[in-house]
Amino acid sequence: MLELSNVSKRYGDRLALDQVSFTVGDGRLTGFVGGNGAGKTTTMRIILGVLAADGGSVMLGGAPITAADRRRFGYMPEERGLYPKMKVLEQTVYLARLHGWTPAAAHRNALELLERLGLGERTNDTIESLSLGNQQRAQIAAALVHKPEVLVLDEPFSGLDPMAVETVQGVLADVAAAGSPVLFSSHQLDIVERLCDDLVIIAGGRIAAAGPGDALRTEHGSERWELLTAGDAGWLRRQPGIEVVEFDGGWAVFEAESDAARQATLAEAVTRGEVVSFTREHTTLAQIFKEVVR
Repeated sequence: MLELSNVSKRYGDRLALDQVSFTVGDGRLTGFVGGNGAGKTTTMRIILGVLAADGGSVMLGGAPITAADRRRFGYMPEERGLYPKMKVLEQTVYLARLHGWTPAAAHRNALELLERLGLGERTNDTIESLSLGNQQRAQIAAALVHKPEVLVLDEPFSGLDPMAVETVQGVLADVAAAGSPVLFSSHQLDIVERLCDDLVIIAGGRIAAAGPGDALRTEHGSERWELLTAGDAGWLRRQPGIEVVEFDGGWAVFEAESDAARQATLAEAVTRGEVVSFTREHTTLAQIFKEVVR
């Protein structure tokens, strides 16, 4: 498990990170979200040892992270970092060799990974000749080719089309399923919500919320309910303890002041005709994000 405890960082007079604490569990995909300048990249660079923290600690498996530990990490920065004139396969093999893999094993790993990422037909193309989306796939391959034990990715889905997003999602899910902690940042909240086991929301250098997605929905989720009937739901406006938020024919979204009021509403709906559905309104990550950073 990767664990950050009270990590702080200053740039001159500006406090970039303020007592940042969260964990990335083994075999867990953890989404790291926040606005521009919230502190995501600074946090990741401290995890990787690229930056030194001014306070706090970063632990792996309950012990302080060492240089040897970090050699077993995989990292993809937001900025392009590959050699533009090297061929895709040559570049990927080279990076695996830097991590100690034999030529044969590095070549095998690279070919398998590039094929999985949809670059099997581009292995002999130079990095600079690729589209931006394919360059992003090559960046991901570079972070994964040495089979890292911990994976940290900064905006891995940037510039990817929907098919490529699905491919990368599958690759990251497989890495987590093998037991590795996976932390990635993204501004694409729908992808984070769909893919991640855990969420960390940072705002102004502080952790605003962190935990499993279901737990965050319970804590910060909406208490609104959605009713769909075969008839007209206008009677809801006169129902005791109910405040109608949205209404259209037989469909309505409402808030109930108590469980008793909600149950009474369902019972009343049943007496009036067919109830097509009665569910709690799904709270999206975007809604949680807006609430906790407000």
